[in-house]
Amino acid sequence: MTTWSWCQSAFGVVHRVEPLVVLQQLGTSLFDTALLMVVKDRCANATEDDQQRAMSDFYMVYNLIVQLMPIVPALLLAKVGDRGWRRAPVVVPLCGYLVSTVALLQVVLLQLPIQVMFAAAVLLGTSGGFCAYWPGVMTLVSLGSEAESRSKVMMRVELMYGVAGLLGSLLSGHVFLLYSSSIGHGTVLLSVCTLLHLLSLIQATMLLQVRQVSSEQEESSPLLPHSNSGPPEMFSRKNTVNVILLFSAAILYGSSVGGAIEILGIFVIKEPLHWNVTQVGYGNAAGFAIFLTSFLGALAFRRCVSDVTLILIGMISFATGIYFMSLVTTSYMFYLSRSLTLFALIPLPTIRSLLSQQVSTSLCGITLTVLQLVLRFAALAYIPAFTKLYQRTLGWFPGFVFTISSILAVLGMFPISVIAWRRSQPISSEETTETRHVDEEE
Repeated sequence: MTTWSWCQSAFGVVHRVEPLVVLQQLGTSLFDTALLMVVKDRCANATEDDQQRAMSDFYMVYNLIVQLMPIVPALLLAKVGDRGWRRAPVVVPLCGYLVSTVALLQVVLLQLPIQVMFAAAVLLGTSGGFCAYWPGVMTLVSLGSEAESRSKVMMRVELMYGVAGLLGSLLSGHVFLLYSSSIGHGTVLLSVCTLLHLLSLIQATMLLQVRQVSSEQEESSPLLPHSNSGPPEMFSRKNTVNVILLFSAAILYGSSVGGAIEILGIFVIKEPLHWNVTQVGYGNAAGFAIFLTSFLGALAFRRCVSDVTLILIGMISFATGIYFMSLVTTSYMFYLSRSLTLFALIPLPTIRSLLSQQVSTSLCGITLTVLQLVLRFAALAYIPAFTKLYQRTLGWFPGFVFTISSILAVLGMFPISVIAWRRSQPISSEETTETRHVDEEE
């Protein structure tokens, strides 16, 4: 009987979104390390500064393609998802990830130019990429959770994402070095990566269960606290302001994090750190460990603070840690700086949770996708800006970009502070009068 119960539980787990997230992120973390080292190998004959410029230029073009191409496909997939095909925003991008991994494998095996990965980035973007995939996952999570516990459930999924990335990063450096006389470095790693992406696609297509929402539930609009009564028109105006503030905070904080991470990968390869592939994997693992600390921090703080305060805590954590990253000269200083960002992953999933509570269920998918698209548009500005700033300060202060990132994170705290102030304000007399007027008409 116990064995049967265990089998039922295990069978139930494979139908949930968490195994999908784990498989996909394991594959992606392996792919990221492989791509970085392949790019480095192709620039090995240049001087260190020229290598840094060549690598940063490659990643600037590659990431701009990845950020720009998914905009229209992600919107289309979001609309398809909101019309009932909830798997589409998840399954289609997984196909793109699989194709991209196979392309890098061919670059290694056939010694193709690294610029082939630009074409692979176009294919990944055409499938919607992360811009469609992650909102699709978050939409499934939102549909399967109650409003009161939604941010906690989202953070749990983020935790699984981070743990998978942690494990993948720890293994990636060692697996990258495995090769035989007939194949080169990275072939085994990319083969495993391809298998993981294939398994995630199979799980999403055949095993993933999606909660069906009735039309009555779709018409309901779960709102933030302090808005449980009153006319819908008043809620709409109040929610619109909150949505704008949440979007503003997400843009500023997302630009801060994205710009810093954009440079961090190539920053650790140059002097004075000068990391090898194994150390790069450990550094990536330290970044993914933040998913665990952020989840535990969210669980601990949630008992005594609101979601808005949680966001502020995460922003302060990242701003502090990334500022000290600009002063890093040794490996132990790098890990100390990373330890200061232990709550840095709290803000964005909590912002998504608050956004999902401002709209009806039928608009949840498109709202979260629009947020992801807005972050992509922001990336079109901060990726080249951070790249060129890093190149121009490479000789005198290469960590200057991290100082700029810290400033952006601090600026992102202002819209969240306004939301905190708005939530603390009592309902105005004008709103009360409007409420009474509507009640009299009824």
